[in-house]
Amino acid sequence: MTLLRPQNVAAALVRTAQGNAVAGRPTPGGRRLLGWVLALAVSVGLCVATSAGARSPEAHASALRPLERSALTEMNALRRQRGLVPLRLSAGLAAAARRHSMEMANRGYFGHNSVSGEVFSRRIAHFYPIGAHSFWWVGENLLWSSAELNGAAALNVWLNSPEHRATMLSARWRDVGVGAVYTRSATGVYGGRDVTIVTADFGVRS
Repeated sequence: MTLLRPQNVAAALVRTAQGNAVAGRPTPGGRRLLGWVLALAVSVGLCVATSAGARSPEAHASALRPLERSALTEMNALRRQRGLVPLRLSAGLAAAARRHSMEMANRGYFGHNSVSGEVFSRRIAHFYPIGAHSFWWVGENLLWSSAELNGAAALNVWLNSPEHRATMLSARWRDVGVGAVYTRSATGVYGGRDVTIVTADFGVRS
């Protein structure tokens, strides 16, 4: 039986006075945030960490670069059809997305937070920093499947979920990174199946 599991969409907005800040926390220098922080999560799947062992996040899963490129191409084609600005590939967001997909595959869990409990916005900010920007917003879509995927199939799953479609087709985004991995006999929530996991991280900062 083919299993397709879209996961929840999440978004975080941070307005900063100056300097560095992540997910509403002041910088070590004591600078304070202006404005507000918004975090939204609508869960439609399991988020269960199983083994907390010492395995490296890159130990077993392998990256699927063709799937990453295909998903980005399909996403931008769809956005153009809808009159939306195509998204720029961000090396930072791509690194964040790929690392998260790797960690979920190798640690047997599925969710936005890291296995350590670090929230998704803070995780992404390590790779896509706020820096001196006054406006920073990130979002994320996740997917896992026991069937072989291409970019069009991944997008179709997200398009069939209102929350995921709204995130992917939001006019606010300017940058994106896609991280796709494959692993055999994945443990934890994947039940020993061979699975493909895709993370798409969206961002804008100014």
